[in-house]
Amino acid sequence: MSGRIHIDHFTTLDGVAQAPGGPDEDTDSEFAFGGWQAPLLDDTVGAQVDAGIQAMDALLLGRRTYDIFAAYWPHQLDGPAAGIARTFDSIPKYVASRGSPELGWRDSHLLGRDLARELTALRKRHREIHVIGSIDFARTLVADGLFDQLNLWVYPIVVGAGKRLFPDDGPPMALELLGAEPASEKGAVLLRYGPTGLVPTTGDMTRADP
Repeated sequence: MSGRIHIDHFTTLDGVAQAPGGPDEDTDSEFAFGGWQAPLLDDTVGAQVDAGIQAMDALLLGRRTYDIFAAYWPHQLDGPAAGIARTFDSIPKYVASRGSPELGWRDSHLLGRDLARELTALRKRHREIHVIGSIDFARTLVADGLFDQLNLWVYPIVVGAGKRLFPDDGPPMALELLGAEPASEKGAVLLRYGPTGLVPTTGDMTRADP
């Protein structure tokens, strides 16, 4: 078995993925739009997200996102989002951190320092491994080519400054479109991409192909 590592991100039209869930989720650099996704949620996105969660058999998270999830989801096992909460609770959680945090959520495991080696082991152990949020960690995965699929929910909103998966300083990379879902009721579009390597040689659009 060779498992796949997915990166799941909710992003604005200008690429900001910071703090979609709530005002106090991430206020770094005085980010003023925490919770920007909430007014744009709808049944279509909800069904897409739920389908992805039910298919996963492992969570791979950065430390900050893990702390947010661990403080919330174990307490939702009998609530309106019980289906998601029970899936998260039942599968292994793997955490990337430079420190030595206490991981109190059941079946949580700290990754070792050799990330490439750790992810190779996870691919042998699991089929569908999802990184949700965890933007700093996700940037590392993208920069090092350590992911298999990028799932982007792009929303019709522009917020300006904020954290982006693809920062201004790169790295450059080429992607192929694996699929695009029809727009949701409130205008979000799910785009699925796979990495193909470096940006291809540039060209001149004023010259016709021979």
